[in-house]
Amino acid sequence: MNLGPLELLRDAVDRTRALTRGRPATGRTHDDADEITGTFATDSALGFDPFPLLRALHRAGARTVVIGQVAGIMHGSAELTGDLDLLWDGDATRADALSAAFAAVDSRLTDDNDMPVALGPAAFLSPKVQFESSRASGDCCTPALPWGELPVQDFLSRALTVSGPDGSEVHYLRREDLIRMRRAVGRPKDLRRAAELESG
Repeated sequence: MNLGPLELLRDAVDRTRALTRGRPATGRTHDDADEITGTFATDSALGFDPFPLLRALHRAGARTVVIGQVAGIMHGSAELTGDLDLLWDGDATRADALSAAFAAVDSRLTDDNDMPVALGPAAFLSPKVQFESSRASGDCCTPALPWGELPVQDFLSRALTVSGPDGSEVHYLRREDLIRMRRAVGRPKDLRRAAELESG
């Protein structure tokens, strides 16, 4: 039986929990991930579950698009992860909803220098802000981040949407756009995961 995108993600969360059960903490966060294994080898994988934040984003009416390996898993990638990366359009009129969603899961925000950022609408107007909650950590990005020649605004507009049993919607990158993003970043884990998606 073929699993849907959210069922694939739930299965990955369950496997992550099983494989990290009893694993001692090292002090390494998602920001310390290497370019080969990725965040599954960091403490961010311990207890990783993106569903509470994804549900909070839906309830707040904050439209974000899942990118990175969580999107890869939703397309069938077998590799596990410990972080949730998000992309949104950066429209200031929607920043309140984003702030409410992250507040609902008690997120802490930092900038690229690991300096604390106050949780409020203004925090999400930066090109990228890092977040950490009890169940998920990662990056929340806008098209203002230097993406090179990637048409990320187009990626946002044509993202896929899937609904869960409770009616919550999750938006995620199309396979071809995720592959293009992976190849543009070009780290060993990105190239490996791009090849996996191309062969799937």
